[in-house]
Amino acid sequence: MHSRSSRVSFLSLELDGIAMKVGVPKETFPGDARVALIPQSVSALEKAGVEVILENGAGADAGFSDAAYQEKGGRIVPDCQTVFKEADFIALIRAGGANPEAGAAHVGMLREGQLLMAFLEPLAAPDAMQQLAATKASVFAMELMPRITRAQSMDALSSMATVSGYMAVVLAAERLPKFFPMFMTAAGTISPAKVFVLGAGVAGLQAISTARRLGAVVEAYDVRPAVKEQVESLGARFVELELETADSEDAGGYAKDQSEDFKRRQQELMADHIRASDVVITTALVPGAKAPVLVPGLVVEGMRPGSVIVDLAAEKGGNCEPTKAGEIVLQKGVSIIGPVNLGASLPTHASQMYSTNMTTFLQHLISDGAITLDLEDEITKGSLMAHGGKVVHPAVLETLGAGQGGGAA
Repeated sequence: MHSRSSRVSFLSLELDGIAMKVGVPKETFPGDARVALIPQSVSALEKAGVEVILENGAGADAGFSDAAYQEKGGRIVPDCQTVFKEADFIALIRAGGANPEAGAAHVGMLREGQLLMAFLEPLAAPDAMQQLAATKASVFAMELMPRITRAQSMDALSSMATVSGYMAVVLAAERLPKFFPMFMTAAGTISPAKVFVLGAGVAGLQAISTARRLGAVVEAYDVRPAVKEQVESLGARFVELELETADSEDAGGYAKDQSEDFKRRQQELMADHIRASDVVITTALVPGAKAPVLVPGLVVEGMRPGSVIVDLAAEKGGNCEPTKAGEIVLQKGVSIIGPVNLGASLPTHASQMYSTNMTTFLQHLISDGAITLDLEDEITKGSLMAHGGKVVHPAVLETLGAGQGGGAA
Protein backbone atom coordinates (compact mmCIF):
# COMPACT_ATOMS: atom_id res chain seq x y z
CA MET A 1 0.00 0.00 0.00
CA HIS A 2 1.53 3.34 -1.07
CA SER A 3 1.24 6.37 1.17
CA ARG A 4 -0.93 9.24 -0.04
CA SER A 5 2.14 11.49 -0.38
CA SER A 6 3.75 9.17 -2.91
CA ARG A 7 0.75 8.99 -5.24
CA VAL A 8 -0.39 12.11 -7.06
CA SER A 9 -3.68 11.78 -8.96
CA PHE A 10 -4.09 14.39 -11.67
CA LEU A 11 -7.04 13.86 -13.96
CA SER A 12 -10.09 11.65 -14.01
CA LEU A 13 -10.55 10.17 -17.47
CA GLU A 14 -14.23 11.07 -17.36
CA LEU A 15 -14.29 14.26 -15.29
CA ASP A 16 -17.64 15.98 -15.97
CA GLY A 17 -17.91 13.93 -19.14
CA ILE A 18 -14.67 15.32 -20.58
CA ALA A 19 -11.97 12.83 -21.54
CA MET A 20 -8.36 13.38 -20.57
CA LYS A 21 -6.49 14.98 -23.46
CA VAL A 22 -3.09 14.04 -24.84
CA GLY A 23 -1.64 16.68 -27.15
CA VAL A 24 0.74 16.11 -30.05
CA PRO A 25 2.40 19.24 -31.48
CA LYS A 26 4.28 19.17 -34.77
CA GLU A 27 7.99 18.61 -34.20
CA THR A 28 10.09 21.75 -34.62
CA PHE A 29 13.68 20.45 -34.57
CA PRO A 30 15.19 21.26 -37.99
CA GLY A 31 14.80 18.36 -40.42
CA ASP A 32 12.98 16.08 -37.97
CA ALA A 33 9.96 14.57 -39.71
CA ARG A 34 8.91 12.22 -36.90
CA VAL A 35 5.71 12.45 -34.86
CA ALA A 36 5.19 11.35 -31.24
CA LEU A 37 1.99 9.35 -31.84
CA ILE A 38 0.75 7.58 -34.98
CA PRO A 39 -2.92 6.93 -35.82
CA GLN A 40 -2.91 3.36 -34.49
CA SER A 41 -1.82 4.63 -31.08
CA VAL A 42 -4.61 7.19 -31.10
CA SER A 43 -7.08 4.33 -31.41
CA ALA A 44 -5.44 2.43 -28.54
CA LEU A 45 -5.55 5.47 -26.26
CA GLU A 46 -9.15 6.22 -27.15
CA LYS A 47 -10.10 2.80 -25.78
CA ALA A 48 -8.55 3.87 -22.47
CA GLY A 49 -10.73 6.98 -22.43
CA VAL A 50 -8.06 9.35 -23.69
CA GLU A 51 -8.74 11.96 -26.36
CA VAL A 52 -5.79 12.78 -28.62
CA ILE A 53 -5.54 16.25 -30.14
CA LEU A 54 -2.95 17.01 -32.79
CA GLU A 55 -1.58 20.12 -34.41
CA ASN A 56 -2.56 20.39 -38.06
CA GLY A 57 -0.06 18.39 -40.15
CA ALA A 58 1.75 16.93 -37.13
CA GLY A 59 2.28 13.57 -38.81
CA ALA A 60 2.28 14.57 -42.47
CA ASP A 61 6.05 14.48 -42.99
CA ALA A 62 6.18 10.98 -41.48
CA GLY A 63 3.45 9.74 -43.83
CA PHE A 64 0.44 10.08 -41.52
CA SER A 65 -2.29 12.41 -42.76
CA ASP A 66 -4.71 14.41 -40.64
CA ALA A 67 -7.49 12.29 -42.13
CA ALA A 68 -5.79 9.10 -40.91
CA TYR A 69 -5.76 10.48 -37.37
CA GLN A 70 -9.38 11.57 -37.59
CA GLU A 71 -10.41 8.09 -38.75
CA LYS A 72 -8.89 6.70 -35.53
CA GLY A 73 -10.62 9.26 -33.29
CA GLY A 74 -8.02 12.02 -33.19
CA ARG A 75 -8.98 15.69 -33.24
CA ILE A 76 -7.04 18.17 -35.36
CA VAL A 77 -6.51 21.72 -34.11
CA PRO A 78 -5.04 24.60 -36.12
CA ASP A 79 -1.85 25.38 -34.19
CA CYS A 80 0.62 24.43 -31.47
CA GLN A 81 -0.75 26.97 -29.00
CA THR A 82 -4.15 25.28 -29.06
CA VAL A 83 -2.57 21.89 -28.38
CA PHE A 84 -0.76 23.21 -25.30
CA LYS A 85 -3.84 25.11 -24.10
CA GLU A 86 -6.19 22.13 -24.29
CA ALA A 87 -3.97 19.13 -23.52
CA ASP A 88 -3.28 17.65 -20.10
CA PHE A 89 -0.29 15.63 -21.34
CA ILE A 90 2.07 16.82 -24.09
CA ALA A 91 3.77 14.11 -26.19
CA LEU A 92 6.86 15.29 -28.09
CA ILE A 93 9.98 13.70 -29.49
CA ARG A 94 12.46 16.53 -28.83
CA ALA A 95 12.08 19.25 -26.20
CA GLY A 96 14.24 21.14 -23.70
CA GLY A 97 17.93 20.54 -24.27
CA ALA A 98 17.17 18.23 -27.20
CA ASN A 99 15.58 21.14 -29.08
CA PRO A 100 17.07 24.25 -27.44
CA GLU A 101 16.36 26.78 -30.17
CA ALA A 102 13.21 25.90 -32.10
CA GLY A 103 11.67 24.28 -29.03
CA ALA A 104 12.16 27.27 -26.72
CA ALA A 105 8.61 28.47 -27.41
CA HIS A 106 7.21 25.24 -25.94
CA VAL A 107 8.60 26.09 -22.49
CA GLY A 108 6.49 29.22 -22.31
CA MET A 109 3.37 27.27 -23.23
CA LEU A 110 3.67 24.72 -20.43
CA ARG A 111 1.54 25.32 -17.35
CA GLU A 112 1.41 24.13 -13.78
CA GLY A 113 0.05 20.61 -13.42
CA GLN A 114 0.53 19.75 -17.10
CA LEU A 115 2.63 16.72 -18.04
CA LEU A 116 5.32 16.46 -20.72
CA MET A 117 7.27 13.49 -22.06
CA ALA A 118 10.09 13.82 -24.63
CA PHE A 119 13.79 13.44 -25.25
CA LEU A 120 15.30 16.30 -23.22
CA GLU A 121 19.11 15.78 -23.03
CA PRO A 122 18.74 16.09 -19.24
CA LEU A 123 22.37 15.39 -18.32
CA ALA A 124 23.89 17.47 -21.12
CA ALA A 125 21.62 20.50 -20.64
CA PRO A 126 20.88 20.86 -16.90
CA ASP A 127 20.11 24.59 -17.19
CA ALA A 128 17.34 23.80 -19.67
CA MET A 129 15.96 21.32 -17.14
CA GLN A 130 15.67 24.10 -14.56
CA GLN A 131 13.71 26.18 -17.06
CA LEU A 132 11.30 23.30 -17.61
CA ALA A 133 10.99 22.74 -13.87
CA ALA A 134 10.11 26.39 -13.36
CA THR A 135 6.87 25.88 -15.33
CA LYS A 136 5.67 23.60 -12.50
CA ALA A 137 4.73 20.98 -15.08
CA SER A 138 5.64 17.34 -14.39
CA VAL A 139 8.33 16.59 -16.95
CA PHE A 140 9.55 13.14 -17.97
CA ALA A 141 12.74 12.43 -19.94
CA MET A 142 12.88 9.51 -22.34
CA GLU A 143 16.64 9.26 -21.72
CA LEU A 144 16.03 8.52 -18.04
CA MET A 145 13.75 5.52 -18.62
CA PRO A 146 15.08 2.72 -16.36
CA ARG A 147 16.67 -0.21 -18.18
CA ILE A 148 14.51 -2.86 -16.56
CA THR A 149 12.35 -5.59 -18.08
CA ARG A 150 9.07 -3.84 -17.28
CA ALA A 151 10.20 -0.72 -19.13
CA GLN A 152 11.55 -2.34 -22.30
CA SER A 153 8.47 -1.43 -24.33
CA MET A 154 8.86 2.21 -23.21
CA ASP A 155 12.58 2.47 -24.04
CA ALA A 156 12.69 5.01 -26.87
CA LEU A 157 16.49 5.31 -26.65
CA SER A 158 16.72 1.69 -27.79
CA SER A 159 14.10 2.23 -30.49
CA MET A 160 15.97 5.15 -32.01
CA ALA A 161 19.30 3.37 -31.61
CA THR A 162 17.86 0.56 -33.72
CA VAL A 163 17.19 3.06 -36.50
CA SER A 164 20.66 4.58 -36.15
CA GLY A 165 22.45 1.22 -36.23
CA TYR A 166 20.62 0.15 -39.38
CA MET A 167 21.16 3.47 -41.14
CA ALA A 168 24.86 3.54 -40.26
CA VAL A 169 25.38 0.47 -42.41
CA VAL A 170 23.20 1.85 -45.20
CA LEU A 171 25.28 5.05 -45.25
CA ALA A 172 28.52 3.06 -45.25
CA ALA A 173 27.38 0.75 -48.04
CA GLU A 174 26.39 3.74 -50.16
CA ARG A 175 29.76 5.42 -49.67
CA LEU A 176 32.05 2.38 -49.87
CA PRO A 177 33.41 1.80 -53.41
CA LYS A 178 33.08 -1.97 -52.94
CA PHE A 179 30.42 -4.65 -52.64
CA PHE A 180 29.50 -5.77 -49.14
CA PRO A 181 28.94 -9.48 -49.94
CA MET A 182 31.26 -11.96 -51.61
CA PHE A 183 30.48 -12.58 -55.27
CA MET A 184 31.52 -15.51 -57.45
CA THR A 185 31.47 -14.17 -60.99
CA ALA A 186 32.85 -15.03 -64.42
CA ALA A 187 35.14 -12.06 -63.92
CA GLY A 188 36.54 -13.55 -60.72
CA THR A 189 35.76 -13.70 -57.03
CA ILE A 190 34.88 -10.53 -55.17
CA SER A 191 35.94 -10.62 -51.52
CA PRO A 192 33.41 -9.50 -48.91
CA ALA A 193 33.80 -6.17 -47.14
CA LYS A 194 35.30 -6.18 -43.65
CA VAL A 195 33.26 -4.26 -41.08
CA PHE A 196 34.42 -3.39 -37.57
CA VAL A 197 31.78 -2.17 -35.09
CA LEU A 198 32.96 -0.35 -31.97
CA GLY A 199 30.37 -0.58 -29.23
CA ALA A 200 27.83 -3.41 -28.98
CA GLY A 201 24.85 -1.64 -27.47
CA VAL A 202 21.53 -1.53 -29.31
CA ALA A 203 22.89 0.56 -32.20
CA GLY A 204 26.02 -1.56 -32.50
CA LEU A 205 24.13 -4.84 -32.46
CA GLN A 206 21.75 -3.56 -35.13
CA ALA A 207 24.73 -2.45 -37.22
CA ILE A 208 26.28 -5.91 -36.87
CA SER A 209 23.03 -7.59 -37.86
CA THR A 210 22.51 -5.34 -40.89
CA ALA A 211 26.10 -5.66 -42.11
CA ARG A 212 25.87 -9.45 -41.81
CA ARG A 213 22.62 -9.45 -43.80
CA LEU A 214 24.45 -7.57 -46.55
CA GLY A 215 27.12 -10.26 -46.56
CA ALA A 216 30.02 -8.49 -44.87
CA VAL A 217 32.56 -10.15 -42.60
CA VAL A 218 31.99 -8.46 -39.25
CA GLU A 219 33.93 -8.15 -36.03
CA ALA A 220 32.99 -6.05 -33.02
CA TYR A 221 34.47 -4.73 -29.82
CA ASP A 222 32.90 -3.50 -26.60
CA VAL A 223 34.48 -2.58 -23.29
CA ARG A 224 31.82 -4.75 -21.61
CA PRO A 225 32.83 -8.44 -21.94
CA ALA A 226 29.26 -9.49 -21.13
CA VAL A 227 28.09 -8.63 -24.67
CA LYS A 228 30.39 -11.18 -26.32
CA GLU A 229 27.62 -13.79 -26.53
CA GLN A 230 25.24 -11.31 -28.19
CA VAL A 231 27.85 -10.33 -30.78
CA GLU A 232 28.66 -13.93 -31.63
CA SER A 233 24.96 -14.86 -31.84
CA LEU A 234 24.68 -12.44 -34.78
CA GLY A 235 27.50 -14.14 -36.65
CA ALA A 236 30.25 -11.62 -35.86
CA ARG A 237 33.61 -12.17 -34.21
CA PHE A 238 34.08 -10.53 -30.81
CA VAL A 239 37.44 -8.80 -30.47
CA GLU A 240 38.98 -9.23 -27.02
CA LEU A 241 41.67 -6.81 -25.91
CA GLU A 242 44.07 -7.27 -23.03
CA LEU A 243 42.43 -4.66 -20.81
CA GLU A 244 41.00 -4.68 -17.28
CA THR A 245 37.23 -4.34 -17.77
CA ALA A 246 35.78 -5.35 -14.40
CA ASP A 247 34.48 -1.81 -13.80
CA SER A 248 33.25 -1.17 -17.35
CA GLU A 249 29.47 -1.13 -16.84
CA ASP A 250 27.19 0.95 -14.61
CA ALA A 251 24.05 -0.22 -12.81
CA GLY A 252 21.89 0.74 -15.80
CA GLY A 253 23.85 -1.40 -18.26
CA TYR A 254 25.65 1.50 -19.93
CA ALA A 255 29.39 1.65 -20.49
CA LYS A 256 31.19 3.76 -17.88
CA ASP A 257 33.76 6.42 -18.67
CA GLN A 258 37.30 5.12 -18.31
CA SER A 259 40.66 6.62 -17.35
CA GLU A 260 42.87 8.35 -19.90
CA ASP A 261 45.46 5.57 -19.59
CA PHE A 262 42.76 2.96 -20.31
CA LYS A 263 41.62 4.91 -23.39
CA ARG A 264 45.17 5.27 -24.70
CA ARG A 265 45.86 1.55 -24.32
CA GLN A 266 42.48 0.76 -25.92
CA GLN A 267 43.32 2.90 -28.95
CA GLU A 268 46.65 1.14 -29.40
CA LEU A 269 45.16 -2.35 -29.26
CA MET A 270 42.33 -1.56 -31.66
CA ALA A 271 44.47 0.20 -34.26
CA ASP A 272 45.35 -2.90 -36.30
CA HIS A 273 41.71 -4.01 -36.49
CA ILE A 274 40.67 -0.55 -37.67
CA ARG A 275 43.39 -0.35 -40.35
CA ALA A 276 42.37 -3.76 -41.72
CA SER A 277 38.69 -2.79 -42.08
CA ASP A 278 36.81 -1.41 -45.05
CA VAL A 279 34.11 0.04 -42.80
CA VAL A 280 34.30 1.14 -39.17
CA ILE A 281 31.11 2.02 -37.30
CA THR A 282 31.56 3.68 -33.92
CA THR A 283 28.73 3.84 -31.38
CA ALA A 284 30.42 4.46 -28.02
CA LEU A 285 28.60 6.94 -25.75
CA VAL A 286 28.77 7.64 -22.03
CA PRO A 287 25.59 9.28 -20.61
CA GLY A 288 26.15 12.91 -19.76
CA ALA A 289 29.76 12.96 -21.01
CA LYS A 290 31.68 13.74 -24.18
CA ALA A 291 32.07 10.70 -26.41
CA PRO A 292 35.39 8.86 -25.94
CA VAL A 293 37.87 9.12 -28.81
CA LEU A 294 38.51 5.58 -30.02
CA VAL A 295 39.97 6.29 -33.47
CA PRO A 296 42.85 8.81 -33.54
CA GLY A 297 43.62 10.73 -36.73
CA LEU A 298 46.87 8.85 -37.29
CA VAL A 299 44.98 5.53 -37.29
CA VAL A 300 42.54 6.91 -39.87
CA GLU A 301 45.45 7.81 -42.11
CA GLY A 302 46.62 4.19 -41.92
CA MET A 303 43.35 2.87 -43.39
CA ARG A 304 43.04 1.98 -47.06
CA PRO A 305 41.84 4.76 -49.39
CA GLY A 306 38.12 4.36 -50.02
CA SER A 307 37.44 3.07 -46.51
CA VAL A 308 34.50 4.51 -44.59
CA ILE A 309 33.96 5.45 -40.95
CA VAL A 310 30.43 6.17 -39.70
CA ASP A 311 30.61 7.90 -36.33
CA LEU A 312 27.30 7.57 -34.49
CA ALA A 313 28.71 9.61 -31.61
CA ALA A 314 29.26 12.67 -33.83
CA GLU A 315 26.72 14.81 -31.94
CA LYS A 316 28.61 14.20 -28.69
CA GLY A 317 32.04 15.07 -30.02
CA GLY A 318 32.68 11.87 -31.96
CA ASN A 319 34.54 8.61 -31.37
CA CYS A 320 36.80 9.40 -34.33
CA GLU A 321 39.19 12.31 -33.87
CA PRO A 322 38.59 14.00 -37.27
CA THR A 323 34.76 13.68 -37.08
CA LYS A 324 32.67 16.79 -37.68
CA ALA A 325 28.98 16.58 -36.79
CA GLY A 326 26.73 16.85 -39.84
CA GLU A 327 29.60 16.58 -42.31
CA ILE A 328 31.58 14.05 -44.35
CA VAL A 329 35.29 14.59 -43.78
CA LEU A 330 37.76 13.16 -46.30
CA GLN A 331 41.16 12.35 -44.80
CA LYS A 332 43.84 10.60 -46.87
CA GLY A 333 41.09 9.02 -48.98
CA VAL A 334 39.05 7.81 -45.98
CA SER A 335 35.46 9.10 -45.63
CA ILE A 336 34.42 9.96 -42.08
CA ILE A 337 30.66 10.42 -41.85
CA GLY A 338 29.32 12.31 -38.83
CA PRO A 339 25.53 11.93 -39.00
CA VAL A 340 23.24 14.11 -36.89
CA ASN A 341 19.82 13.01 -35.59
CA LEU A 342 20.11 9.73 -37.48
CA GLY A 343 17.22 8.27 -35.51
CA ALA A 344 14.93 10.57 -37.50
CA SER A 345 16.17 9.39 -40.90
CA LEU A 346 13.40 6.79 -41.30
CA PRO A 347 10.50 8.91 -40.01
CA THR A 348 7.66 6.47 -40.69
CA HIS A 349 9.06 3.49 -38.80
CA ALA A 350 10.90 5.65 -36.26
CA SER A 351 7.57 7.31 -35.43
CA GLN A 352 5.87 3.92 -35.20
CA MET A 353 8.43 2.68 -32.67
CA TYR A 354 8.46 5.89 -30.64
CA SER A 355 4.66 5.97 -30.63
CA THR A 356 4.57 2.49 -29.12
CA ASN A 357 7.03 3.58 -26.43
CA MET A 358 4.96 6.69 -25.64
CA THR A 359 1.62 4.86 -25.65
CA THR A 360 2.90 2.14 -23.32
CA PHE A 361 4.21 4.78 -20.94
CA LEU A 362 0.87 6.59 -20.95
CA GLN A 363 -0.96 3.35 -20.24
CA HIS A 364 1.47 2.77 -17.37
CA LEU A 365 0.49 6.11 -15.81
CA ILE A 366 -3.26 5.56 -16.13
CA SER A 367 -4.69 3.91 -13.01
CA ASP A 368 -8.27 3.71 -11.71
CA GLY A 369 -9.57 6.16 -14.28
CA ALA A 370 -6.89 8.82 -13.77
CA ILE A 371 -3.31 9.65 -14.58
CA THR A 372 -1.53 8.89 -11.34
CA LEU A 373 2.10 9.58 -10.53
CA ASP A 374 3.16 6.79 -8.21
CA LEU A 375 6.43 8.21 -6.96
CA GLU A 376 7.41 4.85 -5.49
CA ASP A 377 7.13 3.11 -8.86
CA GLU A 378 10.54 2.49 -10.44
CA ILE A 379 9.47 3.51 -13.95
CA THR A 380 7.61 6.68 -12.95
CA LYS A 381 10.21 7.84 -10.46
CA GLY A 382 13.12 6.85 -12.69
CA SER A 383 11.96 8.85 -15.72
CA LEU A 384 10.56 11.87 -13.84
CA MET A 385 12.93 14.80 -14.32
CA ALA A 386 10.94 17.65 -12.76
CA HIS A 387 7.89 17.84 -10.50
CA GLY A 388 6.29 20.44 -8.26
CA GLY A 389 8.50 23.24 -9.58
CA LYS A 390 11.79 21.43 -8.91
CA VAL A 391 14.27 19.20 -10.65
CA VAL A 392 13.84 15.89 -8.83
CA HIS A 393 15.97 13.34 -10.66
CA PRO A 394 19.16 12.54 -8.70
CA ALA A 395 21.41 12.32 -11.78
CA VAL A 396 20.25 15.70 -13.08
CA LEU A 397 20.60 17.25 -9.63
CA GLU A 398 24.14 15.89 -9.44
CA THR A 399 24.91 17.45 -12.83
CA LEU A 400 23.52 20.78 -11.68
CA GLY A 401 25.77 20.63 -8.65
CA ALA A 402 25.05 21.05 -4.98
CA GLY A 403 25.70 24.78 -5.22
CA GLN A 404 22.85 25.36 -7.69
CA GLY A 405 20.38 22.97 -6.13
CA GLY A 406 17.23 21.72 -7.83
CA GLY A 407 14.79 24.49 -7.07
CA ALA A 408 13.01 26.39 -9.78
CA ALA A 409 13.19 30.15 -10.05
